Amino acid sequence: MRGMDVSVPVRVKPGASRARVGGRHDGPHGPALVVAVNAPPVDGRATEAARRALATALGVRPASVTLRLGAASRDKVFLVADAPEALAAAVTELRDGG
Repeated sequence: MRGMDVSVPVRVKPGASRARVGGRHDGPHGPALVVAVNAPPVDGRATEAARRALATALGVRPASVTLRLGAASRDKVFLVADAPEALAAAVTELRDGG
């Protein structure tokens, strides 16, 4: 049985001292999950680092996470293809805490 595709609004914080997924930012795409990455915002490196960090935090394969909006912005929307049923709850937990 295939899962559904889930859009995940993200606020990327490049150049962080350590990678971290968690927290909330109210951005242009609605409540967004904060993803801090070590990579600088150069040549898409922060976007790629955020994509991989998001996949790891959500327990999905990096290949199933693609950028939908925001290639040149800190406010992005990633699409998680064939997401497990519990993914939306995992995103909410990471974004809004317990």
